[in-house]
Amino acid sequence: MTLAQSLKDQRLPGSTRVVTINQSESPLAWLRARRLVTDRQFAAGELVRADFERAALGPRVTMRWDASGVRTPRAGIHAPDLSAPQISAKARFDAALTAAGPGLADILWRIVCAGETIPDAERALSWPARSGRLVLTLALDRVASYYRVP
Repeated sequence: MTLAQSLKDQRLPGSTRVVTINQSESPLAWLRARRLVTDRQFAAGELVRADFERAALGPRVTMRWDASGVRTPRAGIHAPDLSAPQISAKARFDAALTAAGPGLADILWRIVCAGETIPDAERALSWPARSGRLVLTLALDRVASYYRVP
């Protein structure tokens, strides 16, 4: 199932763009379709993923052409400026992972943000099989409380 969403473009004030998202590719959507997570948990996961993407925390797939940090003799290193929405999204994302807790944030990030399947995340974390979904639902419940999802 493909869904077209209209997003605010941060580069051009007042403009919107249409983005096509294949929700069947999301591990969280797969869990929701099989009723293994609630609608509240799904909404919390989508809020985490949206903040992760707004903050541009994902890996880069192309070369960065923006100015990198440049060392000057007087001022030290100047880092590229981040936009205010990126900074606030990063703060919300960090706070959401903190709200999830130290043991739960790992699986939350791997499945919701990195798009790993539950068996892959369990193997990467050296967890027993079929334990990831339970831990993920606990993390999503905590994040839903942080985001105040009804």
